[in-house]
Amino acid sequence: MKQQQGFTLIELIVVIVILGILAATALPRFAGLEKDARFAAAKGVLGSVQSGSALAHAAFLTAGSGAATTVTMEGQTVNLTNGYPAATAAGIGMAAGLVTGQGYTINYAVTPITITPDGVTTAANCQVQFTAASAAGAAPTVTLTATSSANCS
Repeated sequence: MKQQQGFTLIELIVVIVILGILAATALPRFAGLEKDARFAAAKGVLGSVQSGSALAHAAFLTAGSGAATTVTMEGQTVNLTNGYPAATAAGIGMAAGLVTGQGYTINYAVTPITITPDGVTTAANCQVQFTAASAAGAAPTVTLTATSSANCS
């Protein structure tokens, strides 16, 4: 009686075909995650900007100084405009902990300032926009231009 030494060619081909079918069904699922990740990053930045703005305003109110132009948060000075963070790196950038190069790009040279996740092909479709408070008692405007992950391709 002869002892079998390994797999037959047919068995190997069947295994390769099965692996190919599994890979073909899984690959589109993973490819679609990039847009979802960018959209989630944009929503995370939106929350960070809103929270940072609210915290800076709370610090402004608790300081009791109606004319204050700065507050200190986590040992950092945050510049204010009308009691809310200014639309600058030393304003909302400091209050929200925003740093370019950590998954997004910040443009302080435009009004409103924009924060765009890395990898977005059309920035205007998937970004967070921040406009400083226009008057005392008025809150800043913070918006997310994307309505779904499809906008963040």
